[in-house]
Amino acid sequence: MTAEAVGSGGRTSRRRRRERAGPGQGGLDLDVGILITIRSLLPDLAPVEQRVAQAVLDDPGGVAWRSISELARSCGTSATSVVRFCRAVGLRGYPELRLALAGAVAHDHAAAVAAASSDIDPGDDPVTVTKKIAYADAAAVTETASRLDTSILVNVVDSLAAAGRIDIYGVGASGFVAMDLQMKLQRIAKPAFAWPDPHMAISSAALRRPGDVAVGLSHTGTTVDTIDALAEARAHGATTVAVTNFPWSPITEVADFTLLTAARETAFRSGAMTSRIAQLTVVDCLFVMLAQRDLPSTMDALERTFAAAQAKRVRRPRQPRPLAPLPESRAVR
Repeated sequence: MTAEAVGSGGRTSRRRRRERAGPGQGGLDLDVGILITIRSLLPDLAPVEQRVAQAVLDDPGGVAWRSISELARSCGTSATSVVRFCRAVGLRGYPELRLALAGAVAHDHAAAVAAASSDIDPGDDPVTVTKKIAYADAAAVTETASRLDTSILVNVVDSLAAAGRIDIYGVGASGFVAMDLQMKLQRIAKPAFAWPDPHMAISSAALRRPGDVAVGLSHTGTTVDTIDALAEARAHGATTVAVTNFPWSPITEVADFTLLTAARETAFRSGAMTSRIAQLTVVDCLFVMLAQRDLPSTMDALERTFAAAQAKRVRRPRQPRPLAPLPESRAVR
């Protein structure tokens, strides 16, 4: 499934959850794209499987036409390890991987595939840099949208709508997204508070109670400060929500609901770039779906807050712009 509700099973180890996933149940819906699936599971694969995964990501079209022995040899491993990799990402075997890769390559335009698989090089000219960043940002939005499980999204919105209070945890780039979610929720009269400071976050989490909701944002899902705050809130009965890029990451073990993003990060496109845009896509989906629940109240709140904010804008009388003097050659003589 693309985003999972993690209940008592969420407290088991990532290894046990992976072992329970049989063929075709690697934890993700392959309809969202085999390359997205492999990218999201990459950090939690075994080292040998990571080598196979990287080879697939580097050249999906080439792997689609190679035999299992050729791929194994290029990765310095065995055909058995390649099969284990296929099963780890939810496929029954290598033939299914080849078919999925062929479909992924056929679906994408050649330029898109090149942009997706290549990092920004130090020697890239401004035009190339602009194109690669634009493609990565657009892909983060569209792939995140395709990856979101709407049933989990609805469950999270249900919890937010009924929440007595909403805490939002995130540090670094995720802290800016946390503040964006707070601002949006407060615009429609929802009691939300973002805590980018770890000490304030865990202090607030210790005061949560049943009926409250705590949202933790972490691209990697390994940020200790965010995980600790979410775990503390959960220990006191709050409903917990994780927004992360990796379905087997530690933050999912302390979340009742997990919403997955699909950001691609490389050397130059760091945490402050595509992951933030992917998280903002989730935030916007949550906000709009929540706003729809009580549209008259939402519109009233938005109009009142907009009017209040308008009062803070500088108002200048409109001055006629002076006409530019004509060139001497065109002046009336």
